Amino acid sequence: MISGIILVLLVTLPLYARGYTPILLTSIYMYIILSVSWAMFSGPTGYMSLATAAFFGVGIYTAAFLGNLVPLPIFMIAGGFFSAIVALLVGALTLRLRGIYFAIFTFGLVMLIPNLLIFWELHFTGTRGRFVVIYDYNTIYYAMLAIFVVMMVTVYFLRRSKWGLALQSIGENEEAAAHVGINTTMVKVLNYGLSAFFIGAAGAAIATRWTYVDPYIAFDAEISFLPVLMAIFGGMGQLYGPVIGAIIFTYLQEVLITRFSELYMLIFGIILVVAILYMPNGLIGVIQKLWARGFRRQHADA
Repeated sequence: MISGIILVLLVTLPLYARGYTPILLTSIYMYIILSVSWAMFSGPTGYMSLATAAFFGVGIYTAAFLGNLVPLPIFMIAGGFFSAIVALLVGALTLRLRGIYFAIFTFGLVMLIPNLLIFWELHFTGTRGRFVVIYDYNTIYYAMLAIFVVMMVTVYFLRRSKWGLALQSIGENEEAAAHVGINTTMVKVLNYGLSAFFIGAAGAAIATRWTYVDPYIAFDAEISFLPVLMAIFGGMGQLYGPVIGAIIFTYLQEVLITRFSELYMLIFGIILVVAILYMPNGLIGVIQKLWARGFRRQHADA
């Protein structure tokens, strides 16, 4: 009931909220999608993926290539599809690696793809970057909202399925999961592709806010790290943890850039370090700990 009311409010928001609010909420949706998609794979499995910027950039370049040829929903789906294909190929090659090796390889992908694109553009097309078809802010808002809703429904049912249980068992003890008959490699690869689909679709949708993109804009390495920090800050134990982390950090980022642009990265870095040191289970973990402490005190008084 509450979820339905919130959804109705979000759908009708552009009708009564003007100016900067829909633009800010579009950015919040984007980071929620990136954070939850990252947590969808890395949370239960324990594999640290830093390829978010690669999948996001594939979606952006899909919009640049197809934006003038097909409608927005089609190239959004295409962006998600191509990102999922890249993730499946990368996952099939690398998800037998563990620990730091997998993280290094996935981040190397963020470095490799833009440089390949620059080489291809300069030597074969004689260009540097691409122009992107532009849509109005309300259209982009609804596109990101649609991706957000589909993703949250998918993650909700995934966590309560046998597939989600298999992912959780991989994170707890992968050898034991393999011994009981789970095809751990297949489960990891398919889930990696599913998470990349939403990242690529979000990249294709958000690209229509820009007039021009090039490989360094599309494959910004910062996009690989911010969703990780947002998910960790919010807490990955619950579905809404990365959502809360993304909302807080996106709004904080907007405020710091606007009011303290020269100190933005310094303040942002300090907040992140403090959060990681003193909030190991994220904001949700802190709230749960305070709630449990208050409940025990109330029970003791009774």
